Amino acid sequence: MMNRAEGVNESGGAVESRGTCGTAEARRPERRRARHFWIGTGVSVFFLALLFRSMDFAKLLAALRAMDARFLVPAVASTLFSYYVRAYRWKLLLAEEKNTSMGNLFAAVSIGYMANNLLPARIGELVRVYVLGEREGIDKGTVFASLVLDRLFDGCAVLCILMATLFTLRLPGESEGVRTALVTGGYVTAAAYLAIVGFLVLLKRRTSAMIRLAGRLLKPFPPAFGAKVIPLLGSFIGGVRLSSRPGNLMGLVVSSAVTWALAVWPIDLLLRSFGIALPVTASLFVMVLLVVAVMIPASPGYIGTYHYACYQALTVFGVTGEKALGVALVIHAVNFFPITFLGLYYLARGRMTLSGLQKPTARNEERG
Repeated sequence: MMNRAEGVNESGGAVESRGTCGTAEARRPERRRARHFWIGTGVSVFFLALLFRSMDFAKLLAALRAMDARFLVPAVASTLFSYYVRAYRWKLLLAEEKNTSMGNLFAAVSIGYMANNLLPARIGELVRVYVLGEREGIDKGTVFASLVLDRLFDGCAVLCILMATLFTLRLPGESEGVRTALVTGGYVTAAAYLAIVGFLVLLKRRTSAMIRLAGRLLKPFPPAFGAKVIPLLGSFIGGVRLSSRPGNLMGLVVSSAVTWALAVWPIDLLLRSFGIALPVTASLFVMVLLVVAVMIPASPGYIGTYHYACYQALTVFGVTGEKALGVALVIHAVNFFPITFLGLYYLARGRMTLSGLQKPTARNEERG
């Protein structure tokens, strides 16, 4: 009887151990997101403290009251339309897989950017994959591969903006150090971009050889890491189906140019709303620094880092103090609130919730 009872206890203990292990595995993505959230929050608080420590709030409010609010309407309209053009570019990237609905694409884009603004760990890209995959019935690996291509087109556009800024913008004499830093950053970014594009091209054309090379490069890492990465590369390359039709490729190039033109124009409009007359190349310069800012880990919505980058960009042109901070606050608000409200609208329309969005992305993180 005692042996039998011990057997039951041992069995029960084993079951409990497995349950505990499973629970720990399930909570790992939650802990990772929580860690990202608190690190990002600390970074945001640091940059906000740098900005506000010497500001006169009365002067800041005066600067905000003095702006011409009529410029807000075209700025918001241009910003929202840029997301629609972005959705159209995504449609072209998926053309070989399915003739996707613009309604579903725009909803997925809106919900994804809203998720980046409100949820930790910048899960917006995974949210976009999940939402469109569910609505269109497309394999989520294929959707994810299309988003990688989408980001590559963005990278190309940002490099073009950087080059245009470097060759056309005349910075004040004391800002030559900024130009040098931009040139250096441009070379590094271009090299990294070309290396990624080259790797993806070779991965598509010589899949087996490149996967074997990746396996050798991953040998210094833990075996479990390589066991996850190699299958992901295989599934990713299987999902890349970029159309070679000239019309489709031209559409991708034009839509990328229009997307970023519509993103830069609001900066110029909002500068004018504060009575700041600068060439359009100054808006390009601000955009380059904002792109760098959103790469820095921060709280949801890029709070703090976005404002600080905008403020520093404006100081190069002699716009300082409360006026520069006021411009930064308004530019961030135009890029934050409209798409966030639109994303929440599509979320409610699709009978989804913010907490519900995190569950499938958490499962993807756990598998990855």
